[in-house]
Amino acid sequence: MLISISTIFLLGLAFVPPAPSPQDDASYKAERRRAFELFNKDLHLQALPVFAELAKKNPRDHEVLVGLATCMISHANTVEDDQAAAAERVRARELLLKAKELGSTSMLMENLLQTIPVDGVLIYASTPQDQAMRAGEAAFGRRDFPEAIRQYSKVLELDPKNYSAALFIGDTYFTEKDFAQAAVWYERAIQLGPNRETAYRYYSDMLTRQGDMAKARTMAIRAVIAEPYNPITWRGLQAWARVNQLQLARMHMDIPNSVTQSGEKNLTINVDPAQSKEAMGVWLSYGLARAAWSGEKFKKVFPQEREYRHSLAEESDALTSAATVWKELNEADKKPASTLPGDPLLLTLVKLHRSGMLEPYVLLNAADAGIAQDYEAYREKNRAKLEEYLSTFVVPPAPVK
Repeated sequence: MLISISTIFLLGLAFVPPAPSPQDDASYKAERRRAFELFNKDLHLQALPVFAELAKKNPRDHEVLVGLATCMISHANTVEDDQAAAAERVRARELLLKAKELGSTSMLMENLLQTIPVDGVLIYASTPQDQAMRAGEAAFGRRDFPEAIRQYSKVLELDPKNYSAALFIGDTYFTEKDFAQAAVWYERAIQLGPNRETAYRYYSDMLTRQGDMAKARTMAIRAVIAEPYNPITWRGLQAWARVNQLQLARMHMDIPNSVTQSGEKNLTINVDPAQSKEAMGVWLSYGLARAAWSGEKFKKVFPQEREYRHSLAEESDALTSAATVWKELNEADKKPASTLPGDPLLLTLVKLHRSGMLEPYVLLNAADAGIAQDYEAYREKNRAKLEEYLSTFVVPPAPVK
């Protein structure tokens, strides 16, 4: 199996470090500026020795450490000796961990730490397409872009459904600033792997750099839908928001009551006494609905599963029950049907229920390991609804030019 990470950092937003702390040595500032200028032009091999000297002079400059580690990873992909390449990646990972310890919050750093194998080893199979992929990676690292495209194209000749090859051809055109061709290949990769996040995210980054914020927003959202439980996709969406000076909405309902069941008749109810009577009734209904699922209801709905798990069906049923109780309480008080609660938690519940978005909310913003098992089947039939939920409730609109 091929694991390739040579371009994980190339399609991130431009790496712009914060202003350095005042240095007595003016030459340090000048060299630091030069290193990041090279870095942001994707000249990683040229930037590598500059970063290395800067790190010797100031090993506590965490953004320099991130830059150095990234350039080392790029260089490792050009090294033919597998052991030497792995050792360089291990050293790069150590630098990234040191940068994090020193206070770096770089999205690039987080993505690399998530991606680089702990032992630094990238596994290449002996098949012709995997060897061509490796040759393409090395050519890309040397900035021999025609050769990289030739090798990636060879992979596609041997394996027309190879997602990574199509993606990396897009990367190569992007690095050459041929954005039209890059878009063509990102689209092709998306067609080959609609449930893989990388092409959506890279495409979003490119569109952001070009200033097409509306389409970049769409692609960032689709990256999350492809892999919602992968932190990289949410970091990409947050990056789009930051560039546009926006904030993602925090969508999570912290339920104040809990009901647990042991055996068939023993219920334990925990209630927050600070809440209103209305809220208490609503969330008690939620807890009772969940307790029913931990008994016979789960077995009836999921007869093929041997052990109970928290499911999408359970959570959406419990939230629907809570919303229904709120509606009934309002009807008993003869309030207009359009009335919305003043309690922020209840307001979120009612808005999600009225819009038919409880299930997308549960899957994307309230999932645990049990609920996550239901995601793929739901996405297969409801991809547009998941996108609508994120677009309506979580991601602000793109700024109008």
